[in-house]
Amino acid sequence: MACCEGVGFNYVLNSLGLAENPSYESCYIKKVQYFKRSRKLLLQIIGKQILEYGQIENSLHQLKKAIKENSQIDVEIYFSYDIEYNSLEELISMNWRNLLYILQKNVSPFSIAEDSVSRNVTNSDLRLMFKSDTIAGKMKEKMVDAQIERHFLEQFNTTINCEICTNNREPNLRKYEPNKKEHLSASILFGKKFSGKTEKIADIGLDSDNVIIEGEIFSIEIKELKNGKELAILNITDYTNSIIAKIFERKNQTIKFEEMFFEGMAIRARGNVKYDSFIRENVVMLTDITQIDRVERNDLHREKRVELHLHTQMSAMDGVSSISDFVEQASKWGHKAVALTDHGVVQAFPEAMDAGRKYGIKIIYGMEGYFVNDRIKIVEGNDTYSFDEEFVVFDIETTGLSSRNDKITEIGAVKIKNGRIIDSYSSLINPEIEIPVKITKLTGITDDMVRDKPTVETVLPEFLKFVGERPVIAHNAGFDVAFIRENIKKIDEIFTNTIIDTLNLSRALLPNLKRHRLDIVAKELKVPLLDHHRAVDDSKATAKIFIELIKIMRSKNIFSLEDINNQLGTKIDFKKLNTYHIVILAKNQTGLENLYKIVSESHLNYFYKKPRIPKSLLDKHRDGLILGTACEAGELFQSILSNKPIEQIEHIADYYDYLEIQPIANNMFLIEKGKVKNENELREINKNIVELGDKLEKPVVATGDVHFLNPQDSIFRQILMTGQGFGNIDSQTSLYFKTTDEMLEEFSYLGAEKSIEVVIQNPNRICSKIEDLMPIPDGTFSPKIEGSEEELKNMCYNKAKKIYGEDMPAIVKDRLDKELGSIVNNGYAVMYVIAHKLVAKSLNDGYLVGSRGSVGSSLAATMSEITEVNPLPPHYVCPKCKYSDFISDGSYGSGVDLPDKSCPVCNEMLIKDGHDIPFEVFLGFEGDKEPDIDLNFASEYQSEAHKYIEKLFGEGKVFRAGTIGTIGNKTAYGFVRKYIEENQLHCNTAEINRLTNGCTGVKRTSGQHPGGIIIVPADYDIHKFTPIQYPANDSKSGVITTHFDYDSISGRLLKLDVLGHDVPTIIKMLEDLTNVSVKDIPLNNEETMGIFTGTKPLGICAEEIDCEVGTLGIPEFGTKFVRQILIDTQPETFAELVRISGLSHGTDVWINNAHDLIRDNVAGLKDVISTRDDIMNYLISRGLSPKTSFTIMENIRKGKGLTLGHEQEMKEHGVPQWYIDSCNKIKYMFPKAHATAYVMMSFRIAYFKVHYPEA
Repeated sequence: MACCEGVGFNYVLNSLGLAENPSYESCYIKKVQYFKRSRKLLLQIIGKQILEYGQIENSLHQLKKAIKENSQIDVEIYFSYDIEYNSLEELISMNWRNLLYILQKNVSPFSIAEDSVSRNVTNSDLRLMFKSDTIAGKMKEKMVDAQIERHFLEQFNTTINCEICTNNREPNLRKYEPNKKEHLSASILFGKKFSGKTEKIADIGLDSDNVIIEGEIFSIEIKELKNGKELAILNITDYTNSIIAKIFERKNQTIKFEEMFFEGMAIRARGNVKYDSFIRENVVMLTDITQIDRVERNDLHREKRVELHLHTQMSAMDGVSSISDFVEQASKWGHKAVALTDHGVVQAFPEAMDAGRKYGIKIIYGMEGYFVNDRIKIVEGNDTYSFDEEFVVFDIETTGLSSRNDKITEIGAVKIKNGRIIDSYSSLINPEIEIPVKITKLTGITDDMVRDKPTVETVLPEFLKFVGERPVIAHNAGFDVAFIRENIKKIDEIFTNTIIDTLNLSRALLPNLKRHRLDIVAKELKVPLLDHHRAVDDSKATAKIFIELIKIMRSKNIFSLEDINNQLGTKIDFKKLNTYHIVILAKNQTGLENLYKIVSESHLNYFYKKPRIPKSLLDKHRDGLILGTACEAGELFQSILSNKPIEQIEHIADYYDYLEIQPIANNMFLIEKGKVKNENELREINKNIVELGDKLEKPVVATGDVHFLNPQDSIFRQILMTGQGFGNIDSQTSLYFKTTDEMLEEFSYLGAEKSIEVVIQNPNRICSKIEDLMPIPDGTFSPKIEGSEEELKNMCYNKAKKIYGEDMPAIVKDRLDKELGSIVNNGYAVMYVIAHKLVAKSLNDGYLVGSRGSVGSSLAATMSEITEVNPLPPHYVCPKCKYSDFISDGSYGSGVDLPDKSCPVCNEMLIKDGHDIPFEVFLGFEGDKEPDIDLNFASEYQSEAHKYIEKLFGEGKVFRAGTIGTIGNKTAYGFVRKYIEENQLHCNTAEINRLTNGCTGVKRTSGQHPGGIIIVPADYDIHKFTPIQYPANDSKSGVITTHFDYDSISGRLLKLDVLGHDVPTIIKMLEDLTNVSVKDIPLNNEETMGIFTGTKPLGICAEEIDCEVGTLGIPEFGTKFVRQILIDTQPETFAELVRISGLSHGTDVWINNAHDLIRDNVAGLKDVISTRDDIMNYLISRGLSPKTSFTIMENIRKGKGLTLGHEQEMKEHGVPQWYIDSCNKIKYMFPKAHATAYVMMSFRIAYFKVHYPEA
């Protein structure tokens, strides 16, 4: 590799098949270094003269890509200059175009011209002064000053200080700008007091000693080392980059790292930068740390604003902050309310309700919908004309799409009467600007063709004379008419003619066409289109199209323009109409339910790419709703942008309850697209809306169209947009939650009085009109089955008496009495009855049903034949004389393992049952917990079970439980990597982790729970609780789900988990093949038990199947992980198999926990914690109160660990330390009832494997 040193850069490019560049003649390879272990190549390239940044950046990217493709080697390239200069001013002058390139790269190239920014250079300081506050703000958000400083350091080995400001204003410091003075109030966390200059993380180089950084901790990991000391690994960011920092525990350190640091803490730290060979990048080994004040934005204005337009993570792949974060921020700022307006959905409502209660903030429940005017007028203006009169059909060609900023290059028109063209007009027009190349390619009109032609001021009067007062016709008439109206202002005329749009007319009359472009419609109607995109030819073709459409209309008894509007205005397919954004706020409970109905309809009946809301639907459910005009994509803003006549604009505005204006920065992309000229034109549009509000007496409100919480969060949205294939959205970095003062500053151009009105007063007035609402009602709303309470009681007692006799043992009767009392008193009897009916039907149809979860903890569930798991202590019972004997001393974990025994009364063989499971796991310690009945049906029978539930409760009362699919860590990582690669960024692992974390949790899609069924009481409508939709908006799914995630409405509506599972199917097949009923299979069969510890019962040796146990193919016991547990534990009883099932399904229950205890002979299989029930039973046996034991069990199963108080109480009752440590490691635990049900099914399949191998 070293042989390349000194070689010219062009030579390297040529050798790899890449294009050489004469500008690179002075460039050469100075250093080559290859790291064999990591397969990484480092190249240092030197330039002797300054090159165009964009050009060299592209060449270096191509070079890295070529080396990677040819050799699978990762490449890092360091490019720098070796040039002479006398001063920083001289260097900046030489490099100025490259600095402009950096600025343009961070916003829009259109936004940065040479005259839009000036510079001031003194010593080593560079001040960049922008004319636009908005652009300067964007530069600060993007930390462009840090990028420029890094550019000079990396490419010229020169340290400069760069500051960004607007003309005549002082620069604002960034969040973690190096301090000019010491943090006098900083508290020392670690090490000693220190001072010095702070470095940006992005500027830190390798092997830097005593580097000082400031930043925010966003991730903490504490590791225990072999010597017993702790290592703290912190991820720190200052938003220029992030870095991993490590701190080793010191002697005599009194505070644990866990208590020292927290996520979100701001610190100032000193340490040494070292290369970490394990993670293969630089880390900083911290020696001294102080906590500093976290700089946060505050709302200091006396009167606070209310945000009425805000998107959360539930705005699919768009919003990146949670509603909880927004509500917490609003509370800190003293705002009294915040509106929630996600795109097309209301799925953040449940979280918003909880957050509002927590932080004392009023939630305004709303949505930004996709509005469709399905009452569109195909004919605008006077519609008293018949088809026999004269019409003018016209078309224009332009330099672009903006009627405000582009110019007309040609007008063509024809007159028609009685189905014939009777006259024509055409003229090329000098636009007085250059025609873009792409437009010339499209139309064939060149600059030479129009150079000597008349201007629009000359042509328009001729055109208007040709038209006269006749109705005009155009294809996509809004576009053509907008240009006429804009240009007609130059000659002080107005355009009031009736307008007919053949685009919408063809949509109404030719619904079979997917698209209705002029060429497609012409082809359909067999109209020749000779020179498409030339005005005169297009106008002739449009005329002939209109003539053919008249023939179709006459066949439908449509003879006039009035008939067109009356009969065809509502015939256009909603999928083909334009959508506009609209904000819908719920004013009261009626409005909330109407909003839910609109959401349901838009998802079920009007979904096309987005859930659309026809105007007719909105009018039907408008009661209790407040409508706002939304953003630039709203109908009002678009009408102004399209130059519609003021009468139409006022008519549009009058439909809404309030008008919105938004910060200029939100709409900067309109400048980039050429739809408006500059920021001043955006301000004028906002001023027009304010004037419109005054004229129509409609409140105008300033909203933020918020998509993320803080300015620095914009990067997360940019990453998501890049991942979806969208281009540069840097111009929308301003969509963060703003304070009152920030918004007042945004609208200062309206004047002090008007800005206060739109920012503070009007939003608060709208807020005061809205009631405090609950999107999901409190309480439990169970369906009713007449007499279900008595039916359940009778069912349970009759079954219990059938098993245990008329005079039931106290242990049976007392538990059944207690359970049934809780179930009936809390209104849950209907759940048991429904579950019973479902199981009974499945059994009658020949399919066994397995129970899941904790339902087997309930004796009432056993006696109502919902589950076959008996939760009573292990016991004998005589099927003949009903003698029973309960073994309650803990000597057996399951009745299955009791020795066979004959009845001492009648000598009948006793039945063995009972698995010793406390009912509290299922019903709660007070017996008031909602039962969660999960049932496993055969996969092919699941749909039948669902149909049966609908039959029981009626159509429209049974829905599948909805789910919301969000971006996970792996997917987010993929988005981040794509963004980094496409933007050619260098990010540390810590920064990649930060960006990944910021993108997780954002909604991607919706779905359905695999078996969750939601039942609505007969006297309630589903929209009292939630909207409904198709899963993933797939209308072909045949399933309707709740719009809210099923967890959000649990506890309010009854949910049954009717799941599909392979095991009942397998058992059905085995029963059919062998004629053996699973009910007759003994669960203590010795040969079957033998395959869990060896292969002998199968008649084979371990070598033949490369496995020491015979459980391959047995559900729950066939995986490599569980087979190894069997080998390690050698179970001999059914109870031990249950324990193994619990160990294998929990998180941190076996690995690094029970496995170590058993291996090291600290505890045996029967002693370790395997299921959540073990904890409660064991602690009660040690003397802790049942209530405390239950609380500890609940905390452990949820991964919350033990409190110090609980640890102390356990020690006082003789609980060993290993047991306490084991509790603290557990993250999730299986219920014993679930494990028992699984083992019963698996053991039966194992029985068939041993005794009926041919099956």
